[in-house]
Amino acid sequence: MLHRAVEDVSTGSDSDYSRFWISWFLSSKGNEYFCEVDEDFILDRFNLTSLNNEVSNYTQALDLITDQLDDDIQDELRGSLDVQARLLYGLIHARWIVTARGLTKMIEKYRRAEFGRCPRVMCQLQPLLPVGLTDTPYEKSVKLYCGRCEDLYSPKSSRHGSIDGAYFGTTFPHLLFLVYPTLIPPKTGSTDIGASSTSGKGAREGENKIRRRLREEMDPAIAEGGGENISTASVAMKAERYKPRIYGFQLNEIAKLQRWQEAVRDRQVARLEESEERVS
Repeated sequence: MLHRAVEDVSTGSDSDYSRFWISWFLSSKGNEYFCEVDEDFILDRFNLTSLNNEVSNYTQALDLITDQLDDDIQDELRGSLDVQARLLYGLIHARWIVTARGLTKMIEKYRRAEFGRCPRVMCQLQPLLPVGLTDTPYEKSVKLYCGRCEDLYSPKSSRHGSIDGAYFGTTFPHLLFLVYPTLIPPKTGSTDIGASSTSGKGAREGENKIRRRLREEMDPAIAEGGGENISTASVAMKAERYKPRIYGFQLNEIAKLQRWQEAVRDRQVARLEESEERVS
């Protein structure tokens, strides 16, 4: 069926033909987080530097993405090449969305809240942005970053939750806010991003749904009083914090703030340990 569709498209314009595989990929269920990478960006080999070391059958996978793959080879290696083409497009996508044009396309999806909204009640349905915990493929799935509480969340859909985080990279949301500081959400009050789609009654209903889901997901042992013997200090010490990075470097202002916050937390943990020792 796909082979026949490629033949049909080949009779159209060069632009339509070269974008066919990408259009099919973007329209597939579970790929709603991705945006379309410009053809010129893909065809510029400088933008693909070192990706041949990440993807097996690199040349054929690139030809499949650009619909230039020979029909005979496509029939023989269709299954494996499709997997490699998805990997290659994902890695290209991670590089594309940190360019000026890529950021613009992702901002459009962010304004429509296509990546979901923060489940934290006090964030008041703040739209989220996809981010990877590593730039290496096959290690961590994609997470969603809230610019308001500066924390990470897992996608609601299992389809989205299985997307490789390397397809968005560790830099994207933080570079977006650095380039477009007007998009940085306020820490208090309502957010204007995506407000048109959920305002008034719809926003209240959304908040109520989030509260109900959080109550349902609460640990039963803690909800029933089973957490009385849990050490508060030990829980605080195990708490992990997400550290935003751009091209591997932690943001200066955020880094200074987090160092101060961690120092305060360490002092509080020390006081908790002392009080727990006195009680015991």
